[in-house]
Amino acid sequence: MKNKAVDHLLKTHRQLTHSENIKVLSHVQRDTKEWVINTLMLEDCDVPFKYKRKKKYKNITGQRVNLTYYPVTESVAGIDMEAMKVVRIKIA
Repeated sequence: MKNKAVDHLLKTHRQLTHSENIKVLSHVQRDTKEWVINTLMLEDCDVPFKYKRKKKYKNITGQRVNLTYYPVTESVAGIDMEAMKVVRIKIA
């Protein structure tokens, strides 16, 4: 069940997608100087989901989450890779 904040985001930004109750298979946190980059691999999905936080967060492997995201293309070693940029994540 989506809440008002999610509905508003989806209406305002047409490229956003919202998925609910998806199981996290893998959660990796990498420290950079300013941010902690979080990468999630989700059940039935071959594309990584990425988001940033200022501090490390608890590992959510095995949890079910609700995500709002959009597709992006990242260049890794000269190869374009598809990823999903997460704008909102909540434990389901």
